[in-house]
Amino acid sequence: MDQKVRYEIEFPINSSPQLLYQYISTPSGLSEWFADNVNSRGEFFTFIWNDSEEKARLASKKSGEKVKFKWIDENNKDTEYFFELHILVDELTKDVSLMVIDFAEKDEVDEATQLWENQISDLKHLIGSV
Repeated sequence: MDQKVRYEIEFPINSSPQLLYQYISTPSGLSEWFADNVNSRGEFFTFIWNDSEEKARLASKKSGEKVKFKWIDENNKDTEYFFELHILVDELTKDVSLMVIDFAEKDEVDEATQLWENQISDLKHLIGSV
């Protein structure tokens, strides 16, 4: 497998950090905008899109701030890849944004970024941040 490259995208979101956190940290919240369905068993999450299924482990979370999912292989072992959703609040303006940290093949970063833009757009519609 080719080495994937890390990339970050920041999306301004008109929402309270607490509400946003519910949508990025719970299976029910994630299944409303990130995947068609999300199941969890303990720290293991299964993300389902159409006919494909990916498994990840909730590697870390900080209540109200961020979640980090590490992709796991078929043996339930961590891979080196993850995605992280980090809620940022500007100290002065109190503006809220969501930082996405993810990995993609070098020639697929634009496509992956577009996918995140579409998903975050769905999230914004859900929470009334359009």
